[in-house]
Amino acid sequence: MRGLLALFTLLVITPAAAKPYAGLKTWGRFDKLPYPGDKAFLYDTFPEEFMWAVGTAAYQVEGAFEKDGKGLSVWDTFTRGGNRMATGDVGSDSYHNIHADIRAIKQLGVSHYRFSLSWSRIFPNGTRGSYNEIGTNYYRTLLKKLKGIRVQPVVTLYHWDLPDHLQQTLGGWSNPQLVEIFKDYADFCFQTFGDDVKYWITIDNPFVVAWHGYGTGVVAPGIKNGPELPFRVGHNLLKAHAAAWHLYDRYYRPQQHGKLSMALASHWIKPSRTRRESLRDCQCSLDHVLGWFARPLFTDGDYPPCMKERLGSRLPSFTQEEREQVRGTADFFALSHGAALSFQLVNDSLKFGQLEDLDLRMLLYWVNAEYDKPPIFVVQSGWYVLGNTKTEDPKHMYYLKRFIVEALKSISIDGVNVIGYTAWSLIDGFEWHREYGIRRGLYYVDFNTPDMKREPKTSATFYRKLIQRNGFPELPENRPAQGVFPCDFAWGVSANSIQVCVCVCTMPTQFADPSVYLWNVSNNGELKSGEIDVCNVKIKITNSSCHLSASLSFHLPLRFQVDEIRQVGVSHFHFSLNWSALVPSGHVGHPNTTLLGYYRCFTHQLLRANVTPVVTLWHHTRQRSSLPAPLDTAHKWLNRGTPEAFADYARLCYRELGAHVKLWITLNEPNDEMVSYQDGHEMLRAHALAWRAYDQEFRHIQGGQVSLALHMDWLEPAFSFSREDVEPAKRVLDFRVGWFAEPIFGSGDYPLGMRSWLRQLNSLDLPVFNEKDRQLVKGTYDFFAISHFSTELVTHAKEDPYTYTAMLEVQLMKDTTWILSPRPVVPWGLRKALNWVKEHYSDVPVYVMANGVEEDPARFKDSLRVYYLYNYINEALKAYTLDGVNLKGYFAYALSDQRDPGFGLYGHVQDEVIIKASLSNYRNIIQHNGFPIQGATAQQCPSQPQPCLGCHILAKRPVLGFLTLVGSAVLITLGLIIYYAAKRHKEFRSY
Repeated sequence: MRGLLALFTLLVITPAAAKPYAGLKTWGRFDKLPYPGDKAFLYDTFPEEFMWAVGTAAYQVEGAFEKDGKGLSVWDTFTRGGNRMATGDVGSDSYHNIHADIRAIKQLGVSHYRFSLSWSRIFPNGTRGSYNEIGTNYYRTLLKKLKGIRVQPVVTLYHWDLPDHLQQTLGGWSNPQLVEIFKDYADFCFQTFGDDVKYWITIDNPFVVAWHGYGTGVVAPGIKNGPELPFRVGHNLLKAHAAAWHLYDRYYRPQQHGKLSMALASHWIKPSRTRRESLRDCQCSLDHVLGWFARPLFTDGDYPPCMKERLGSRLPSFTQEEREQVRGTADFFALSHGAALSFQLVNDSLKFGQLEDLDLRMLLYWVNAEYDKPPIFVVQSGWYVLGNTKTEDPKHMYYLKRFIVEALKSISIDGVNVIGYTAWSLIDGFEWHREYGIRRGLYYVDFNTPDMKREPKTSATFYRKLIQRNGFPELPENRPAQGVFPCDFAWGVSANSIQVCVCVCTMPTQFADPSVYLWNVSNNGELKSGEIDVCNVKIKITNSSCHLSASLSFHLPLRFQVDEIRQVGVSHFHFSLNWSALVPSGHVGHPNTTLLGYYRCFTHQLLRANVTPVVTLWHHTRQRSSLPAPLDTAHKWLNRGTPEAFADYARLCYRELGAHVKLWITLNEPNDEMVSYQDGHEMLRAHALAWRAYDQEFRHIQGGQVSLALHMDWLEPAFSFSREDVEPAKRVLDFRVGWFAEPIFGSGDYPLGMRSWLRQLNSLDLPVFNEKDRQLVKGTYDFFAISHFSTELVTHAKEDPYTYTAMLEVQLMKDTTWILSPRPVVPWGLRKALNWVKEHYSDVPVYVMANGVEEDPARFKDSLRVYYLYNYINEALKAYTLDGVNLKGYFAYALSDQRDPGFGLYGHVQDEVIIKASLSNYRNIIQHNGFPIQGATAQQCPSQPQPCLGCHILAKRPVLGFLTLVGSAVLITLGLIIYYAAKRHKEFRSY
């Protein structure tokens, strides 16, 4: 009867265990989450009772390794052997700096402080008989100080620093005797400190202790002694923990009401392939690192089946009694994640061919699923910076941000019971096998000062502000805006170039440029028979020969291209001409009249479709100069004749196409970092000459506008609260954007900051404007056009030599929470870029001439581009409605993957054109002219006047136009004379 009662009690009290391999669903579940919405930053706050913590480990920070009776630990011995270069003898000297540490903890505003007890400071030889009162008093003082600032302690009994006496005499954790020795040590700690401690960690990261302390020898005690030893050590660690838990549960919990667990560390792993075998290997990898200890504690008191299958007799076995003793001996799941293990101490042999990753959110979900929803306390998390980094630690800060956001998503979206987060660590210290080569502290420690001076890093400031807000509360600027753009807003789409198909029997050299001409119209390279309609002219084509006149030697898919553009719903289309193709010889007296005819016809057809053409004269590319061959071979832009030649080319285009084109871009994105300052100087002159040519010779007739388009990705200070990063961000913007913008839109000279910085570097590379050129360039604009795609962070703290720009003394980096594809998707960067233009150049009209994202061309349901366009346009709306930016138009980039692979609104499969999801979404935004408020009165816009397709005759040929008017007047007069004469004749006959 007692047996049945015990069984009934067990079934009632014990929660149902999770299904075997329940965590296996994790990878599939996250693959199905909506992309990229699920990857977007989450603005939300943590639960009110959430525990914010910071932590340290005794050997890393205490120092005083022989002070006041402390005994040696295995680390004191290990660091003096082999090829070790440094020790933790002094560390951060926290033993003598309690007040400094307490001050730092208080400044952070944390609710909990995790620290470990040095076993050998309390029991110098590891046993109660060697009790050290002075060492124990150090921890009493620390606990008292924490209580004084209302910070709860989270105390670790053992964080890798086993008393060396136990290692030397008993073989350390390889000896089962340590189970009872550890239990006695734990008993003393519970009795001595337990009234002030509500959270206990028995053992930190047993995987590292067993695998690397007694297997690979990477950490103390540094033993390499056979393949079975690590698993025997792990076995003893589990039993030691269980013994301590039962001791606390029976004798101390009723009075002290604390909780106890073992801190388990883990990496994250993702499948290298989509096969189910890869998922099983991922599961097995986690089982060998985390499940090795977690499954016995949280599931059935035994090791994961995967370990048993792969390790066989190397893995010790539990008796049934031992299983019951181990199972359930954790009051919460203490999870360690980050630099202590990930990408550092997980051998390739434990990854089973899969890929390691840093996804805390997925790890939390896996733990939640695999171990039946335990409360999870992240007791160690963070990253590191290099050892020479001082108080600016951007990488650490953004990794902290990433991990904390992932914990927040785990709570808010995934429903995981995460109860606390511990940033690691409070201060810099001795970093185990990495020694002092890296730093992980929120506070910088100057190891060269006698008092080990502590200074808060920028990561400390970030963490403090985060705790004050309890997460990332949504601010007004984070919310989507509602509203509409003005009625005359230019909605456009851009393409680097347009498709031209040439039908000639032999290909002349002027048609060899593949960026302009597309051959092989049909599969066999020949044109199909039929008839095409080009500018209302029927052209017959046969596949036997080319029956085309010289002036119509094109097969132009005009109607097809114009229909594609029209279907987007835009009012404007932006494309580029090709200087080298239009004027192959470099002399405008010998242009490619056939190609000119094509462009004239194309712009005409756009107008017929009620689409306004926006034409770029020269599009900068890194691959080729796109200059006519004679100029390309004669010093390119450095040839003083090139700007004048460009102005002549511009006149040709204005003259031939100006009747149809009212928005011109002279130079598209000339402000490339690969362009020299001397080249840029001549480009500025070329632009100015072309603008003044239009202004003086064509504007009064054609009534158009001319400017240039600058590439303007945003540069955000990595630490927005630090002036030391604000100035570098301004500097980079001066060099990237102000370089071309300030001479034209501002002073007529290069930015003062740019010139003074180069002068400081003793550089004479930046040319000087003479007064004539200054007057030539200044004011040569009608609007400010930008191409914007992404955002980068800028800091002055050098960390990564690959992204450090020595000339500007800046480090470029990314926020690890940003969506990448491959460049960061940062919608608010567009708003900041637009505001920069307004702040520098007042009420200048602004066009976003290109804005788009690269996505796999095979993804026709291009959810990333849908997300990108919606959010970037919404930020543009904020700039217009909230910030007062004089925004005139927005152009999505690009029309088609065929010409701009990976960026198109249209996709292509062989000859079939695919309308992507982003096109429909963009068209919907255009139709609503933005994001109208629901329920509000619809915006009333006057209907757009249809283009006057014959009016260009008057503008193009005024004499002919005049004669036409005179002729029309004569015809009308004759008609009236005939009419009245006939009327009089009729009246006369009636008499």
